[in-house]
Amino acid sequence: MDVHLIDGTYELFRHFFALPQAADANGQEIAATRGVLGSVLSMIERGATHIGVATDHVVESFRNDLYPEYKTSEGVPPELLSQFPILEEALSAMGVVVWPMVEFEADDALASAAAKAALDATVRQVFICTPDKDLGQSVVGTRVVQLDRRREMVRDEAGVIAKFGVGPRSIPDFLAVVGDAADGYPGLPGWGLKAAALTLSQYAHLEDIPKDWREWHTSIRKARPLSESLFNGWNDALLFRTLATLRVDVPVFDAVEDLRWKQPKTEFLEYCEKMRSPELFDRAKSLAARVL
Repeated sequence: MDVHLIDGTYELFRHFFALPQAADANGQEIAATRGVLGSVLSMIERGATHIGVATDHVVESFRNDLYPEYKTSEGVPPELLSQFPILEEALSAMGVVVWPMVEFEADDALASAAAKAALDATVRQVFICTPDKDLGQSVVGTRVVQLDRRREMVRDEAGVIAKFGVGPRSIPDFLAVVGDAADGYPGLPGWGLKAAALTLSQYAHLEDIPKDWREWHTSIRKARPLSESLFNGWNDALLFRTLATLRVDVPVFDAVEDLRWKQPKTEFLEYCEKMRSPELFDRAKSLAARVL
């Protein structure tokens, strides 16, 4: 079997900014929610059988305690934030397993689910459905891969190396030095993408980098200023790497079979009628007749 793990936060943001606004029977904005529901149904229509969706029920996480400047919900449109609980409830009613994250982030749930699914010998391939660079660290060979559904592009381990210049296990170190504007941490002065790729392709982790810049590999230009930046900002680098490292111990599922989609719950019809989208329920019922 294949397992599809969906970044519900990314999908909700993507549909929110791509679709015209639409309100439900109570005036609540729900266009993005309907878009995500339809998108997940499309995956099932194309053959996906085992599905899990992770969402950021609360944008803030344990990382905000470690680094106050880490990303928050500030600036996110309230019409978007208000749809997270609606999406989570609607997906659950549709019969899809949902992981609404509060202490952790959706990325942590995806990383945890990918690691656990990969342990099951009956799983052929795990698709992490998000283009988020953080999830590159969860890629394993050709078995655990990223799927950018919008671009219809699969990124395996060779793809991660081609994009970043380093392998999956070095992604947290890479992000630690170059920073991640989307997540709110700056990286280290002087460390650009090329310098990080050259250095971490030679030394997989920060601890592997020689403290004497004269011992650095000759392919790395400006070794001295890079070394000074790294070791003068060592504590920051370790903190940023902790922020970039996804957790793999988030409770997600007991067995992969728990992710098998079977049919919508009876209350899904109510959600669809409230959203003025009865066709979503019809599609789900039609799919259920095929898989049961």
